Amino acid sequence: MAIAYRQQVDDDTEFAIWKIEEEADELYNQLQLDEQEKAYYEKLKIGKRNLHWLGTRVLLRKMLRTDEYIDCKVDAHGKPYLVNLPYHISLSHSFDYAAVMISTQPVGIDIEQVKEKVERIAHKFMRKEELDFLNERQKINQLYVCWCVKEAVYKCYGQKEVSFVNNIILEPFEFEGHGFVDAHLKKGDVNKSYEVGYLQYHDYMIGYVKG
Repeated sequence: MAIAYRQQVDDDTEFAIWKIEEEADELYNQLQLDEQEKAYYEKLKIGKRNLHWLGTRVLLRKMLRTDEYIDCKVDAHGKPYLVNLPYHISLSHSFDYAAVMISTQPVGIDIEQVKEKVERIAHKFMRKEELDFLNERQKINQLYVCWCVKEAVYKCYGQKEVSFVNNIILEPFEFEGHGFVDAHLKKGDVNKSYEVGYLQYHDYMIGYVKG
């Protein structure tokens, strides 16, 4: 297992993706876990879910450059946070990769393997006006950018009960392999704008944002 890609977003923000090639035991042995984490790990099913949980935490350790115990908890909204370190984090995973983003401000990251079937569920996360700006030649890639961008915004905002269709609105963009998408989160009194980065890495798409 090694860092496959790393990007410095700005002076205090970076993200990395890690290709998971080890067995679970090898990853587990690189971590120090408290009793609660050990109990949670034991409940995970053997397989990708197991490896993903381990992989994101090993990558987090590598990015923080420490072999010490990292107290990483999850809040009431499901957002991970570091108890004793002054950083915001976001975690993601998809098939063979784990992704971690770290900053002094709230962040969100999402990684997804690109598959044709996304077209069948596009209506579940896209507004009509967003579907209308898709380029037919790049439709699948654009749909994955849209999903990753909305997921990154959702994670950065860090609150439950946000609708991808009704609350996260994207401005038109052309797919270029990497770039930025303007996104707006509108929910009740909340009206926030984000410039969300995206990156195609082999057959994966990554969306990342700093709030």
